[in-house]
Amino acid sequence: MDTGSGKPRVIPVTDLSVSELDLFVRLREPQLYHYYEPAPGLFLAESERVTERALDAGYEPVSVLAEDRGIDGRFAAVLARVGDIPVYAAPFEVIRELTGYSLTGGFLCAMRRKPLAIPESICEDAKRIAVLERVTNPTNVGAIVRSAAALSVDAVLFTSDSCDPLCRRAIRVSMGCVFQIPWTVMPGSWPSEGMQRLKEMGFQTVALALTEDSEQLGDPSLHFGERAALLFGAEGDGLREETIASCDRSVRIPMREGIDSLNVAAASAVAFWEFMQKS
Repeated sequence: MDTGSGKPRVIPVTDLSVSELDLFVRLREPQLYHYYEPAPGLFLAESERVTERALDAGYEPVSVLAEDRGIDGRFAAVLARVGDIPVYAAPFEVIRELTGYSLTGGFLCAMRRKPLAIPESICEDAKRIAVLERVTNPTNVGAIVRSAAALSVDAVLFTSDSCDPLCRRAIRVSMGCVFQIPWTVMPGSWPSEGMQRLKEMGFQTVALALTEDSEQLGDPSLHFGERAALLFGAEGDGLREETIASCDRSVRIPMREGIDSLNVAAASAVAFWEFMQKS
């Protein structure tokens, strides 16, 4: 997405307390989420590469905070795409003081969220999807989304008690892949309404869970139907018992004796690879 041919308005940061910097340094992510309520709010894209992927996906930039020495250099290409929006420029040390952390690439872009799609719209042509139930760690969410995009999963659905996929850390860990794979949040109650919705869309539901009747994911005889949804649960606790009971089947990753599980992000990469082979 290009927002116009107008050049961005570069504004040197001389006063750290100006309200225009609130988006980057004083508003917490829940506040950004509700910034335009009832319309969708804002999120922060960290690094010029991630911002470019968000622009490619049609997200609208609002303003930029960037290291001053990159304005006419390595940031020039992405800044040429953002149109006539304010670009606040400061030395790296000042940005670190403002934000409280070392900004990846020295570049941060505030962008408008889009309205959430309904699951049926992003899953209309999907054959293999992932569902994340109460996965709350943003690092895990970002890594899972990156693996899903890399291994050709068609879409990702999140329960409402999972981490926001557009929180800054999740976006950064995903390397912007959250803008490259269709995703949305499951509406209604979970798991009752959500699981029924998956089945009405024609998905065989598959829990990644350590149960007595779990099938080994690497078994050559294991196959799924034409459309299948692979469900992942919270780190440590895994999927809820009622979710597992509602699934059509359960699978597990075979592991060495004495090791009962992997981190959910690591497990997702292994599971997605096998999942995509089982037609």
